[in-house]
Amino acid sequence: MVQTLNKNASPRITLEAFLQMPETQPASEYIDGQILQKPMPQGEHSTLQRDLLFKLEGTLKPNQIARAFPKLRCKFGNKVLVPDLSVFRCERIPRQDNGRIANVFEIAPDWVIEILSPDQGEAKVRSKLLHCLDYGCEMGWMINPAENEIIAYPHNDRPRSFIAPESKLPVPEWAATLELSVGELFSWLLV
Repeated sequence: MVQTLNKNASPRITLEAFLQMPETQPASEYIDGQILQKPMPQGEHSTLQRDLLFKLEGTLKPNQIARAFPKLRCKFGNKVLVPDLSVFRCERIPRQDNGRIANVFEIAPDWVIEILSPDQGEAKVRSKLLHCLDYGCEMGWMINPAENEIIAYPHNDRPRSFIAPESKLPVPEWAATLELSVGELFSWLLV
């Protein structure tokens, strides 16, 4: 469930005011003038996030194709989002003058992955994925562990639901070396 941090505060604040606030745990996002705190990850969520991060990094990082970042704060399009996983092609990763990865990311990820937590509404997560697609993201996934379902949101195409264990999940073209099925992804919850 996503909730407003302080119910007694003004319902809307500016983006500048939000950016001056201290970080929260779990992370807070800024959407349409409101501060929304992400739910605290539970067992299934944490397992899927960790194992998917390992799979993405193990496949995409060695050949310098892309990097996956868990819970990375991304500011773009007058919103601040903290996706469960943000994947950036290596050439698009913001960098400091010395070549190191920047601390502030002010662009949309190339691929954004959200994992639904119990009692978290799909509508808000879908809205965040669509916002990312509007700002250049190439692919979004919404993983629903309760339904063993992944909904893929490709850029400039309709969303598609994947439930059958043998279904291969769609990935951005630059990530074609990554092969993952619905069954493999949800099998991580059994071990």
